[in-house]
Amino acid sequence: MSYDAILFVSFGGPERTDDVMPFLENVLRGRNVPRERMYQVAEHYYLFGGKSPINDQNRALIAALTRELQQHGLDLPIYWGNRNWHPMLANAMQQMKADGVKRALAFVTAAYSSYSSCRQYRENITAAQSAAGEGSPQVDKIRVFYNHPGFVEANVAQVQAALEAIPAERRSEAHIAYTAHSISASMAQSCAYEQQLREVARLVSTALGREPDPLVFQSRSGPASQPWLGPDILDHIRELKQQGATHLVIAPIGFVSDHMEVLYDLDTEAANLCRELGITMVRAATAGTHPRFVSMMRELIAERITGESARPALGVFPPNPDVCQIDCCPAPVRLPAAVSRPEAPRPA
Repeated sequence: MSYDAILFVSFGGPERTDDVMPFLENVLRGRNVPRERMYQVAEHYYLFGGKSPINDQNRALIAALTRELQQHGLDLPIYWGNRNWHPMLANAMQQMKADGVKRALAFVTAAYSSYSSCRQYRENITAAQSAAGEGSPQVDKIRVFYNHPGFVEANVAQVQAALEAIPAERRSEAHIAYTAHSISASMAQSCAYEQQLREVARLVSTALGREPDPLVFQSRSGPASQPWLGPDILDHIRELKQQGATHLVIAPIGFVSDHMEVLYDLDTEAANLCRELGITMVRAATAGTHPRFVSMMRELIAERITGESARPALGVFPPNPDVCQIDCCPAPVRLPAAVSRPEAPRPA
């Protein structure tokens, strides 16, 4: 099929202190969240000067993809639009329209299926098309890629590098904990998010020649009365200490690149707890700009352009379809303000 551009779509994040509250207002728009709770979330960003790492990582990933496409004869411009902060998706759509783009392929920086990591992005794209008006380009989203060899192999390499940071004589006894952003149990029941994460964790440990390592969750943001996926990474670390663990690799396979949740929940909170308990912690890098992940992006683009029938996927599940089922990953039910807490950015 003929495409004349790539639309790179991501979550977005603030880049300075003055951006933080407007960014959070975008994230939480339509949710009955008390203002004081938003201020508490903002403090996580202020610890890092108000700057999330995600936009810089996206710039690096777009640059790497640009080189990858050029090296393989795919001359397609890349437009970048975020859900929640500049560059905004609506502006990218307007620019594509002004440049005469007729049909674009959207790569979304989310590997798994859930409302916020798949369906909501499709809704965002549709809204941006409506805002751009008549003549806005048609946009087709690239399939969910959690079990694509490129994503799995990039994570295997990152976890292996983390293990090698542990002294050789202690490496065999090191624990691995795979982490992902928690979601409510009700949302998890209506999508394949947890199942897909467990499959990636299994695939990575198998490739490393290990017995299955646990999947745990981070960044829970719902009220205490509402069940969310667990166990929480901090609870897991405490349990490991009781078991006598001394070395731990945390692998955030639920994230494509570093988000504030990775910097705060893992590099800050989890790292502080490990120091307190006497556990040596190494945090594995996200897929980021690993060459195998970048080549996967190019392969997925080429797959759609050529109509290639061989759609690579590892493990027990088939590759996801290009077009999601109409009833998959429904939107969550919002709680009233009296019991709501601000939700940190979803898996993106």
